[in-house]
Amino acid sequence: MGRSHNRSDTGDGLERQVSLPATGVSLEGTLAVPADARGVVLFAHGSGSSRFSPRNRYVARVLRDAGLATLLVDLLSPGEEEVDLVTRQIRFDIGLLADRLVAGLDWLRHGPATGSLRVGLFGASTGGGAALVAAARRPEAVGGVVSRGGRPDLAGEALPQVRAPTLLIVGGEDNVVIELNRHAMRHMRAEVQLEIVAGASHLFEEPGTLEQVAALARDWFLRHLAPVGET
Repeated sequence: MGRSHNRSDTGDGLERQVSLPATGVSLEGTLAVPADARGVVLFAHGSGSSRFSPRNRYVARVLRDAGLATLLVDLLSPGEEEVDLVTRQIRFDIGLLADRLVAGLDWLRHGPATGSLRVGLFGASTGGGAALVAAARRPEAVGGVVSRGGRPDLAGEALPQVRAPTLLIVGGEDNVVIELNRHAMRHMRAEVQLEIVAGASHLFEEPGTLEQVAALARDWFLRHLAPVGET
């Protein structure tokens, strides 16, 4: 287990900064567990982003308001982020990102505040591909996956191995990514659904579009992460 520190009351649950052990590095994250949490969602941010992504933080807040715990984590160490700012290569290393997500899944499963909760994965951009690879590697641990403007096609050979029900959310104006998501769906055997948000571009910056993403993700996770007996 990693250490935890710096608690702050954010108004929607107790948020604290945590450190997660991964192979050769320590990853920084932000964990928030509402009272009587109904599940926990681990976020996989996209290209060139971090746990402070305003879009992911907005979605996380909506999930917490619905009674779901959230863990936003930096998938790259500070040194790796500096290199990636120049090369832009590590953010596309899906195997590495998936390794880090698996470390996060294992950390959550052994955590006193989260060990009893079913886990979901929320991936954005390249994080969508990494989330599906992680779900394939830990099929018993992942209850549901949501991809926002993601690249599930980057999961490649892992796609048929994913068991978790998966929701793919893509902007209606993001034509190339729509086709990449449809291509990935054809290789998946798990329950998979594509939601196209009309008028939205890749980053869902248009008014009301990110709210739609958050509502779709909330409903998906509440359905698939509900404690046994409530589904």
